Amino acid sequence: MLSVDKVSVSIEGVRVLRKVSCDIVARKTTVLIGRNGAGKTTTLRAIMGLIPRDEGSIRLDSDDLARMPAHTRARAGIGYAPEDRRLIPELSVEENIRLPALALNLDKAEIARRLDEIYMLLPELHVMRSRPAGGVSGGQGKMVALGRALTVARKVLLLDEPFQGLAPALALEYARTLGELRKHRPELALLITESSPVLLDRIADRTLQIERGEILVPSNQG
Repeated sequence: MLSVDKVSVSIEGVRVLRKVSCDIVARKTTVLIGRNGAGKTTTLRAIMGLIPRDEGSIRLDSDDLARMPAHTRARAGIGYAPEDRRLIPELSVEENIRLPALALNLDKAEIARRLDEIYMLLPELHVMRSRPAGGVSGGQGKMVALGRALTVARKVLLLDEPFQGLAPALALEYARTLGELRKHRPELALLITESSPVLLDRIADRTLQIERGEILVPSNQG
């Protein structure tokens, strides 16, 4: 379980998160809903260690993530797909997906196994695996970022506004993929941020609402 306890974050002197607390539970999909600027992205970045906390703790099972440098969060089993994708344009789609596995020094057989799993869930990535990442559309880039996150997500998968900017057909395909992921990798704890819960209704087990940096309405669904 990923536990966020009373986490506050300030950016350039402005308080962005105010004592945010939530538990991201294995085998459950938690959706964090909020308007732009509510604190969704900041929450995920705090979990990944990309921005400092003013106070509060973040733990993965018995491990205190505050004691882990940001670059080791993936080694702990946390996959993260940021809203802005952050692909390396000069590398191919497959090279972008493989990159975290290489950073973790996984052996060739394990990398191949994980790639096969990703291509099974996201067959469109297999079709464009040799294309430069800089040549894919924004929606396709979201899929590549998902595949890259799945390369290391052994315990937790964090998706930041995965549907933002997607054409309706691609949004439906992405939602379908998340449904298949839940069936194929039931052990994962998922945390997905979105402005609207519509496309996630079928797979959401728990919904949290964030506004002005505070979680307002935890829901005990599922």
